[in-house]
Amino acid sequence: MTSSGDLDLFNNLGIEENIEIAGFKTKIENIQETLETINNLSSSCCDGCIIQLMDANGIAGKKHLLHGIIHSINAFKRKENLANNLGIEICIRVSSQRQISKALEILGIKKGEANIAVVLVNCPDYFLDELNNIFDRDDNVLKSNNDLKEIYNISEKELDIMAVEDILIDKTTALIAEI
Repeated sequence: MTSSGDLDLFNNLGIEENIEIAGFKTKIENIQETLETINNLSSSCCDGCIIQLMDANGIAGKKHLLHGIIHSINAFKRKENLANNLGIEICIRVSSQRQISKALEILGIKKGEANIAVVLVNCPDYFLDELNNIFDRDDNVLKSNNDLKEIYNISEKELDIMAVEDILIDKTTALIAEI
């Protein structure tokens, strides 16, 4: 879940959306059914509620995730978004990819035992309770994972200079320069 400091960061950047972040562990038997359950939840309340599930094993920590969310929201405000959906835009930005298929290959949920990062944008507070009924809450899955160097083709030379989280934040920022 985001802390009050994170919310201050969003407000300071002119981001007014209500944003929640949570980590979960689960076993996914059927990806389509899982996504339908989440889509039914998001469509049950209000317009503009986004619930984005991502494979937490492709995230280098909460700071990396927050950075991607900020860039995604700002891309929509500048009309420089790469996707038509904010949830998919978050996947693109967090994964530092320009193509949706590559972003989903890295951050899309997979069948079996799963660590999931969930981003909620403009959703009611009780949705976290609903997600707790579906998945097992564990924010530890949002912590950095050192296996990311293979996923993102990070060299040892880069790792000698910077932490994985900072490298991925730089890659996310670089997407802006490419547009």
